[in-house]
Amino acid sequence: MLNHLKKIQKHLIVVIPVVMITGFLAGLVMNPAPLKQLIMPLTFLMVYPMMVNLQLKKVMEGGDFKVQLVTQLINFTVIPLCAFLIGKLAFPESPYAALGLLLASLLPTSGMTISWTGMARGNMAAAVKMTVFGLLIGSILTPIYIKGLMGTVVEIPMAKIFKQILIVVVLPLVMGNLTQRFMIKRYGMAHYQKDLKPIFPPFSTLGVVGIVFVAMALKAQSIASNPAQLIKLIIPLLVLYGLNFLLSTLVGKFFFNRGDAIALVYGTVMRNLSIALAIAMTAFGKEGSEIALIIALAYIIQVQSAAWYVKFTDRIFGPAPEPTVGNLMLEGVFSLHLSATLKQALHLLAEEHIHSFVVLNDHEKATGMFSTASILDALADETAQDTPLANLPLEPVVFAGAKTPLKEALGNMKRTHEYKVIIVDDHGSPSNVLTQEDIIQYMSEK
Repeated sequence: MLNHLKKIQKHLIVVIPVVMITGFLAGLVMNPAPLKQLIMPLTFLMVYPMMVNLQLKKVMEGGDFKVQLVTQLINFTVIPLCAFLIGKLAFPESPYAALGLLLASLLPTSGMTISWTGMARGNMAAAVKMTVFGLLIGSILTPIYIKGLMGTVVEIPMAKIFKQILIVVVLPLVMGNLTQRFMIKRYGMAHYQKDLKPIFPPFSTLGVVGIVFVAMALKAQSIASNPAQLIKLIIPLLVLYGLNFLLSTLVGKFFFNRGDAIALVYGTVMRNLSIALAIAMTAFGKEGSEIALIIALAYIIQVQSAAWYVKFTDRIFGPAPEPTVGNLMLEGVFSLHLSATLKQALHLLAEEHIHSFVVLNDHEKATGMFSTASILDALADETAQDTPLANLPLEPVVFAGAKTPLKEALGNMKRTHEYKVIIVDDHGSPSNVLTQEDIIQYMSEK
């Protein structure tokens, strides 16, 4: 099942339109009203997996204050104002459609912000922070903006909106973070990064697909009676996304380096339509399906435009620099000192579900690696478990800084016939390990 979900995730460009058509047809041949019962379960399925992998601690890291500030200024000043004005001009007789356009603009960034930034080889660390900041700020400001801008033409259920934000944002955020902490504590960082973390995003995609299907099914009869309605909804969306891409591209190109510029573009253009859909469908009663329709249509434009933008990224911002080992490495590294015993090594490998760790000398410098193969060799030789690692043969490694070009690291690996790279920080202390499996995985996804 997971493989099928991953295929869906990779082909959202095709899947979203197909699901919308399927939902439309289903709404014509059946009574879609019972589908409303699926909204909350699908919402949780959509949001919770995204929150499990959210790296909240990234918010505390510095070094990119300027791009973070500009991104959120665009997200919560320029884009909502554009959406409000476009909505007023395009939907003078349809305030709920205008509200849908505004709601789609008020919840910036999603897991796809990080994914698309990675595909375009932008600054992934900055994209993660933009996602966290955008989500938290949007959760607070969305009800206030909606009430302030639309409260005179539409009855805004402030209490319901705040309640739904608590349910679809704050609760999954807390539960997701607790789940992440539990998995890391129970299975270890290495097992979480390699095996558990990739499981969650495909399930979030399933929730998105389900919500889009329900939204289209509920609105099918209305669309069938007035097909021109779709054109009226799509044109304002195209204008909004076009302005967003143009503004973010110009700001990124003239004020930031390539990596930060790409993160800024995807950190402002990619809206969290999943949460916007959930709020529309649960907080606004029968009018929710009208609000949700324009948000569902935004999925088509957002996914298609994001995919095409990747293809033109190099033309706009110049070619990407050569990948470095820092682009590939996973977070964290396990280590023991030379004075540790074979028994301690056994426990570390077993408890953390890892295949190797770094061995440090008295100055906290890496001297080599110790792996499951080393353990098995020692056990085969009937080595006593209280034997210090200093008395056992260690596996030599290649050392590199995070900014070392991948091509250089590969050359060193080939020359020395050593296929693990210890990533060291500015002080020479190990911070990460890069394995041959990591490199193969990275190259296969390019």
